[in-house]
Amino acid sequence: MQWETVIGLEVHLQLATRSKIFSGSPTTFGAEPNTQASAVDLAMPGMLPVLNAEAVRYAVMFGLGIGAEIGRRSVFDRKNYFYPDLPKGYQISQFEAPIVGRGSFEIQLEDGSTRSIGITRAHLEEDAGKSLHEDFHGQTGIDLNRAGTPLLEIVSEPDLRSAAEAVAYLKALHSLVTYLGISDGNMAEGSMRCDINLSLRPAGSDTLGTRAEIKNVNSFRFVEKAIRHEIDRQADILEDGGQVVQETRLYDADLDETRSMRSKEVANDYRYFPEPDLLPVVIDEAFIEEIRAGLPELPVEKRHRFIAQYGLSAYDANVLADSRDLADYFEAVAAACGDAKIAANWVQVELLGQLNRSELALAECPVAATQLGGLIARILDDSISGKIAKQVFEAMWQGEGSADDIIAARGLRQVSDSGALESMVDQVIAASAAQVEQYLAADPDRRKKLVGFFVGQVMKLSKGQANPQMVNELLAKKLV
Repeated sequence: MQWETVIGLEVHLQLATRSKIFSGSPTTFGAEPNTQASAVDLAMPGMLPVLNAEAVRYAVMFGLGIGAEIGRRSVFDRKNYFYPDLPKGYQISQFEAPIVGRGSFEIQLEDGSTRSIGITRAHLEEDAGKSLHEDFHGQTGIDLNRAGTPLLEIVSEPDLRSAAEAVAYLKALHSLVTYLGISDGNMAEGSMRCDINLSLRPAGSDTLGTRAEIKNVNSFRFVEKAIRHEIDRQADILEDGGQVVQETRLYDADLDETRSMRSKEVANDYRYFPEPDLLPVVIDEAFIEEIRAGLPELPVEKRHRFIAQYGLSAYDANVLADSRDLADYFEAVAAACGDAKIAANWVQVELLGQLNRSELALAECPVAATQLGGLIARILDDSISGKIAKQVFEAMWQGEGSADDIIAARGLRQVSDSGALESMVDQVIAASAAQVEQYLAADPDRRKKLVGFFVGQVMKLSKGQANPQMVNELLAKKLV
């Protein structure tokens, strides 16, 4: 039987506030355990939560970024469950009245096509602490530094149909929130975590199957692998005549498998009720419009502009618009050299390739955008060839100065003097009688291949500095 996969994602996004959602404790990553947990975070008697206004602002920014309904009146609730790293015995979250309602989100797939993915809601909540097992033999350590960290939980509609679509959605979401500046999206540090809700149904059916939830997957690669494994697991069960059990599972990256954790809870299990220590959050149109006016150009808008303004392909525009910093870098390079298509090629191939090999982030790049633009300008004005430009780029990466400085210091300027080039071409032809005879006897298609020998000899004679276009033109005139 052919199965259709149905996937919905719940993304827990850590907001980039300096303090927690209900206390003044810092949210710095990597602090010593339990050094960033105040009396409020520890749920000491008499301690009351105070809402962080910046978390509200960031949630509204996200809602506007996906064109969603903004809850003019949102309410915090108590989600009751016991866990050792949840000091209060409940989590302050939002249930009936979230701050962000329905919206939609465009993703681009590998083949260049786009899909609109529905967003059910996004609500504010606090994070729990962290249970540590590795360093405690037979015991569990509790670090409450994360307790109270502000989260925005983003819940998608079950609109995704494959692991590839799920990863594309997460990457697009990561791009959006980093553009907005509401989160650093660092999955390795837990700033962006994903719960996967997955079920199978017979192809063509409109009835949803029984879903399993895979909790807290924290990398794009693991999301893809977890989904692929879970599809196979559920298909095996169904094809053997069994029934999938609604449950919560975890993904073990070492074994590349999902394992059962517990039966899946439903809303009634959490005994939600309104948080009595927090008033409803009421926001007005002026607040929303102030935020809307300050929104940056978003990834989808930028991608469409890159295609229209610079004539880039959909693929190139998608790569360059993925990161706000990369998009700004590309536009600065294009402005400095005056040719956006060549700038796009150099940024994607040479720059990103070198960053990857050096294991550096763009913020650590030793070559400024204006410097790279200056190098490309020297290619465009025939000062250097593309091959020489790569040598100059390597020197720029090592901090030897601008393209002009390196070209002058190393004597790399391309030979474009017609007299000098003609002399070199004549020397090569005179020294290559057998190759000339072979060339003259060949048909036109064969000649296109044979001329490479003569070009190579001239480039060798000029130490790589001859203008290739002029060399080809001179050879075409003389090899007759």
